[in-house]
Amino acid sequence: MLDQNTYHVIGLMSGTSLDGVDLAYCSFNRKGSHWRYGIHHASTVAYNRTWKKILQAAHHLPGQELIQLNVLYGHYLGNLCNEFCKNHAIHKVDFISSHGHTVYHQPGKGFTFQIGDGNAIHNATGKNVVCDFRSLDVMRGGEGAPLVPVGDHILFGEYDVCLNLGGIANCSMQQRNKRVAFDICFANMALNYLAEQEGKRYDKDGQRASTGTIDKRLFRKLQAVSSKNRRSRPSLSREIFETQLKPLLDQTTISIPDALATVTESVAVEISRNICGGTKKTVLCTGGGAYNAFLMYRLLEHAGDRVSLVIPEPSLVKFKEAVVFGFLGVLRVRNEINCLKSVTGAQRDSSTGVLIGF
Repeated sequence: MLDQNTYHVIGLMSGTSLDGVDLAYCSFNRKGSHWRYGIHHASTVAYNRTWKKILQAAHHLPGQELIQLNVLYGHYLGNLCNEFCKNHAIHKVDFISSHGHTVYHQPGKGFTFQIGDGNAIHNATGKNVVCDFRSLDVMRGGEGAPLVPVGDHILFGEYDVCLNLGGIANCSMQQRNKRVAFDICFANMALNYLAEQEGKRYDKDGQRASTGTIDKRLFRKLQAVSSKNRRSRPSLSREIFETQLKPLLDQTTISIPDALATVTESVAVEISRNICGGTKKTVLCTGGGAYNAFLMYRLLEHAGDRVSLVIPEPSLVKFKEAVVFGFLGVLRVRNEINCLKSVTGAQRDSSTGVLIGF
């Protein structure tokens, strides 16, 4: 497999917003020094109430129960892959490339942990598996994140900026002949948290936010959090959300629409501040937030003619991260660099990911 130039891969991704598991069956073909990708089938399996409750509380589990959940979730992912292949009549799979679901991410303390045991996935599916993409970079002094920029550079290099609007808004771009990338701010994690207080999974199209009024006091507090993180550039995580942002949302007495409007405004301001500058930039927008019409409107209001926002076909908007993690698996199988020190702050570049069944 190391010498081949065409791969058929299932990429798996579970993000911080807890929408569900993204599965993308992709092909990657190398011709000369260029890679091309194709998304043949893709779907999101939403978490039911039980799984969502389990994952939301996973970081509170004692050691033995967390290890058990790691294996159980791995079997769950494996079974999802089996159903996915059956539903789409997929027969050729070189390997499954799984991000897993992040329970702990504390690179400053030297560890990160994504559940979804690769051996369990391998056992359930009989397929080779690449998993645990972040740990090696953390061992080398890096943040273990973001990892997507390698895929951005190789697969989507025609765009000046790749902006992902998921639970966390992050971006990558080329600067001075090297790839740089960073988490910008919390996006859907905060917006969904507020929407759930009205019994909704999310604020569709930003409709509720569009009816609200910006609260200047909360806005200043949100910007202070963003400013603090901008100085140190950590990879944002659930831990930071719960200690720095969630208390602000819990303590405010304003209405939910006003809180949604204020968070949306803060996100738009922070993104604009981070991606604008110099010449006009073409920005590829993906992730669920790309469908938040009110957020995109506010972003354009702040960025103005300094950016051209590109929202691609729905399959790429929804599944770009799953596609890229599939590609990171390809690079790992080929023993090629898939994690950049210029992005994570590690001592050196890495070809990271654990191979199982190869």
